[in-house]
Amino acid sequence: MNTKSLIDCHVHLAALPDGNNRCYISPKMLKSPLFRFLFWKHGLSVNRPREANEKYLDDLLIELRASKHVQKGVLLGMDGHYDSNGILSLEHTDLLVNNDYVLKTAQAHPDELLAGISINPQRRDAVEEVHRCADAGATLVKVLPNAQQFDPADPKYKRFYRALAERKLPFLSHVGYEFSLIGKDQSVGEPDRLRVALDEGATVIAAHACSYGLILFEKFLPTLRDLVQRYPNFYADISALTLPNRFRMLLHLRNYPEVHERLLFGTDYPLSVFHIAAWGRVAFGTLRKMMQTTNRFDRQVEVCNGLKLGFRSLGDILPHSTMHSNR
Repeated sequence: MNTKSLIDCHVHLAALPDGNNRCYISPKMLKSPLFRFLFWKHGLSVNRPREANEKYLDDLLIELRASKHVQKGVLLGMDGHYDSNGILSLEHTDLLVNNDYVLKTAQAHPDELLAGISINPQRRDAVEEVHRCADAGATLVKVLPNAQQFDPADPKYKRFYRALAERKLPFLSHVGYEFSLIGKDQSVGEPDRLRVALDEGATVIAAHACSYGLILFEKFLPTLRDLVQRYPNFYADISALTLPNRFRMLLHLRNYPEVHERLLFGTDYPLSVFHIAAWGRVAFGTLRKMMQTTNRFDRQVEVCNGLKLGFRSLGDILPHSTMHSNR
């Protein structure tokens, strides 16, 4: 794909609590090596949250606008942990990026950004929140079961999945091991658990192409192929597949071209995009082009194109009205 038409379906929104945005980061998370590294890399100050949030967004918009291939990015929110009564428990929440903050940010930049809100189906008002955010222009719903501590396969969430299907909001779920946030039950990241949502008619996007994330055996590859074959409403994104702990899945997927039409473009911004998977597998000129491409969105395109991994844009599967709903 050489035209600037791609949508990156997996872009994270930095949101330090500023007293007004209703976001939250636990003290433990602020001290984690990954957060310290990302804040250092982007020159962000934890002590000036409003300035840090603005700088992160400005940097994202500059890189997005400079991309030759990517037109828009879906900003992802992050819901918290909810107890058995469906009440938010900050005590067990590491990160909360508020839906209204995501919606407001996307609405302020309609030419570049779409709203990927987050709803933990365990919350008491989950179905109402689906409709509220859909009315406000949300593009998809993102979840991270490992950190949000819920099992996507629990049948009590069927009503939630039916609401997603009704509002045509794709359900983007993390798959595999979770490192960034403090994962609790890693087994809830298994793609098999997404079948309940698929059976209820929701469009499901498995993050990271069902990569397990632990370098070794990609045990979810057979599940990915089965879900593609069995469900026309199943997709997977290619975000983070160039990372050293995930590129084995990228290399596997080259051998299954029948899966490529279900792969959607994503980066996992602000994480880095590596070209190490291409070493020794592409011509030197192709590798040199990857190495010289500093824009992360474009490098993701170059690496996947160079390795002959086909993919599509999220825009291909969205209702046309959704593309313009936050204007």
